[in-house]
Amino acid sequence: MNPEQQSRSRTVSVNPATGEIIGYHPEDRVDDLAFLLAKARTAQKSWAGLSFRERARHVYSIRDAIVSEADRIAEIISRDNGKTRIDALSTEVLPAAMAATYYAKKAGVFLKPKKLGTGNILFFNKKSHIEHVPYGVIGIISPWNYPFAIPFHEIAMALMAGNAVLLKVATPTQQVAKLIREIVGAGNLPEGLFHLVNIPGSVAGQAFIDTGIDKLFFTGSVPVGKKLMAAAAPKLLPLSLELGGNDPMIVCQDANLYRAAAGAAWAGYSNAGQSCGGVERIYVEKDVYAEFVAILGKITESLTYGADTDGSVEVGSITTPGQLQTIRKHLEDALAKGAVNSYFSKKLKGNSEGFFFPPTVLENVDESMMTMQLETFGPIVAVARVENIEEAIEKANRSNLGLTASVWTRNRKKARAIASRLEAGTVSINDHLMSHGLAETPWGGFKESGLGRTHGYIGLEEMTQTRVVVDDAMPFVQKNMWWYPHDKSVYAGLLGGLHFLYGKKLSLRFRGLRKLLPIFMRTFRKSR
Repeated sequence: MNPEQQSRSRTVSVNPATGEIIGYHPEDRVDDLAFLLAKARTAQKSWAGLSFRERARHVYSIRDAIVSEADRIAEIISRDNGKTRIDALSTEVLPAAMAATYYAKKAGVFLKPKKLGTGNILFFNKKSHIEHVPYGVIGIISPWNYPFAIPFHEIAMALMAGNAVLLKVATPTQQVAKLIREIVGAGNLPEGLFHLVNIPGSVAGQAFIDTGIDKLFFTGSVPVGKKLMAAAAPKLLPLSLELGGNDPMIVCQDANLYRAAAGAAWAGYSNAGQSCGGVERIYVEKDVYAEFVAILGKITESLTYGADTDGSVEVGSITTPGQLQTIRKHLEDALAKGAVNSYFSKKLKGNSEGFFFPPTVLENVDESMMTMQLETFGPIVAVARVENIEEAIEKANRSNLGLTASVWTRNRKKARAIASRLEAGTVSINDHLMSHGLAETPWGGFKESGLGRTHGYIGLEEMTQTRVVVDDAMPFVQKNMWWYPHDKSVYAGLLGGLHFLYGKKLSLRFRGLRKLLPIFMRTFRKSR
């Protein structure tokens, strides 16, 4: 660390599962952003001039670094975030490698210029095509719950689309931030194309906007997302916002109940429940409610939780003390209003110094409880009995959030019908909490769960601005039919064109064509 860095404030990284200090990181100053942005703009101009194939070579090198360092990456994520190493590998490292491969292969297909067909015979001479133009410098502000996978998808998309990147990773996971810089560095990108900045989250969004980035991708809370929209409005700065969910799961009476319960446990407890697309509310048809809850309860009580020191722990630590307080508050609120924590794990492994919370099943819940209204973001699943699917759909949609949802039934036709009525950006059938790992599927939500999409071809397009080029295939024509000079014949000819195209009677269409032809022929003549 040089003397200038030593004089700066430092961020301390702490393993939330053990309390161990695992790193110190100099903070950047907001004033540094202007310098970094200028470097990024210079590098982006040459980067945008490369072909998709040339950019892909760099991204493949980044992918290869992920593969070769997979075990170390999973270990660093686990220690910095508190999740288990299996969670880190399966939900962060593997999806990141798949994403790099997908975007490197597909960006050229999705973003290449596309011809547009002629929309009307009157404009047969107009040949149009769409071009996808990089924004320039993309700002990314990512959260601590998936500190590697979430920003990496967006980095890969931004680079393949021809942009430079300024990345701010959440303060609690700066060890992962440093790791991302190392892994991206393996791509041998042009100097200045990618920058990692460590500034406080409370000022990062405003600082990015004020400095002059070209688009901001933010993943975080609804209140912060709204503040960023307000801050961006004066500049009309485009935003992509992923703001979390309170995701419902509907279990039909004909579902495979073991699979549904096992899926609920995975989607509710993975990453200690700190998944914006995880299961929080479960609506089960009354005839199978007891059996479903019994299976889910048995799975829940069998799970181990604690510090993952030897790979045998199934549910890791909550990442921040503030989040642990939120989870406890939601549980206390539910119990005070009549809920029952009927099943929970008692298998805490190792020390009890970390921010641990046992996987928990809540029953006798109602819509007045915080855990049914807000994003708990912890290993609690609330299970409600419903009379029928209509009630389940109504309650599932009774939320200001709409990120993901799931339907569980053996009848796929029925599942698709239910899915079509759920107000969510992603609906999974007989699965949950996995679409984020599918690079081809767009990610984003309805209502206050966000704005815009990342991932897939839509995510790549969101990294670009659309330009249409309209070319005239007959440059020898002197003027268009509606150009000057004007007289009554021009009006009559244009009206005739309308009748020719859309007249109900054949005679009207023929009369229209006779009036259209004279002003069409005048396009070949010069006149005042």
